[in-house]
Amino acid sequence: MPGVGLGPLVPPDLRCLSPAGAEVPEGSAGAVRALSARLLGLAGDPARDPDPSVYLALRLAREHDPQLEQRYLERLQDAFRSVAEPPQTGRLALYLLGLRATCPSPHSHRTLVTWLKYYLEEDWIGSWQDGHPLTTYYQYGLGMLALCVHHKRVREGVIRRLLTAQNYGKLGHHGNLVDTRAVVALAFTCLEQRRLVDTDLAAELRVAAHSVNRGLAEIQGSNGIIGNIYSTPWALQVFLATGTCQTESAFSQGMAALLENLEAFGTAATMAQVLPVLHGRSYLDIASMHCTLTPLDMEPLAEVPGNKMVQLVVECPLPWCYELRLYDRPVLVPASASLLDVLQAATALKFHTQDTPQGPFLTQVLGLEARQEKRNYWQLLTAPDTPLQMGIADYRPKDGETLILRLSEW
Repeated sequence: MPGVGLGPLVPPDLRCLSPAGAEVPEGSAGAVRALSARLLGLAGDPARDPDPSVYLALRLAREHDPQLEQRYLERLQDAFRSVAEPPQTGRLALYLLGLRATCPSPHSHRTLVTWLKYYLEEDWIGSWQDGHPLTTYYQYGLGMLALCVHHKRVREGVIRRLLTAQNYGKLGHHGNLVDTRAVVALAFTCLEQRRLVDTDLAAELRVAAHSVNRGLAEIQGSNGIIGNIYSTPWALQVFLATGTCQTESAFSQGMAALLENLEAFGTAATMAQVLPVLHGRSYLDIASMHCTLTPLDMEPLAEVPGNKMVQLVVECPLPWCYELRLYDRPVLVPASASLLDVLQAATALKFHTQDTPQGPFLTQVLGLEARQEKRNYWQLLTAPDTPLQMGIADYRPKDGETLILRLSEW
């Protein structure tokens, strides 16, 4: 069947091999398929709130459960219809990207596109008044990417504001710099490849996107990770979209790092973040999707049976704290529980989190708030003093392990 929308954005001879190809060992390909099956299982749980990034990951996968994906789309549409006003830039952009990935693509989203254009204009005005958008440059870039994938033109002034921010190193004002730079590069690449801007601006956007490409490769660690393990998939999307994945060694090293650390992607949000690149695809591929779907013939993975005991400790070694150890109790949780599950099960432990693209971020514990302006944060450690490389929703402690939440300065 013909694909929905336009043809591929990157010439076929420049595209990277998927995990089914020679770049990824067969054992890793099986692990990727298992991760896809796991996300399908989570998506099929009606108790979980629908997430547009999860739907995108399901649609960009190589294998599918068409009926489950249709039900998930319907739940997602119901959730968006139930709010009085469309959510702002970032989440609305992801939702519109999800609608574009639907086969066939619905035509009832013109009002949402208009809302997204309005939000981008508001962000543009805020960026002049306050030095940064009303949301973040990450959301600004994601909104521009969504409009481009829908083949909608964006006013040149709005584009140039983002281009100026990239050229003058202003993208790091909020959020994760790698994620933001990657999303901006994807937006620039889309606008240039889909010819939604004039020739001169297209040339500038191409230069800017490849500058991001080089910058991401330069900050790659010796372990293949770019930024952190959760930012690495965004960086690899840039290599895929710009067609440099076969010539850029950073791509193969980053892919190897992801495959070595698949256990870090334990929540629906983080699985959704990594699976597109593991299937050799970026968000730019949404516009060239096909309606012929290959069914996934694996059963979703079962939950680990039984329980485990975790010792949870809260520390505040800062001078103004009245004592070092504020909490020290054993917590009984299911064997498959994450650190977030441990916190929720802990007796008399009050805490707050903030949603981020990498999942929930711990902001307050026992009334003590971590603030950027105070240069402090809640550090996550496993006893005696080993920092965790995963977030609270991703890390799954072992039975008998001692976990420490420590208010620290940076």
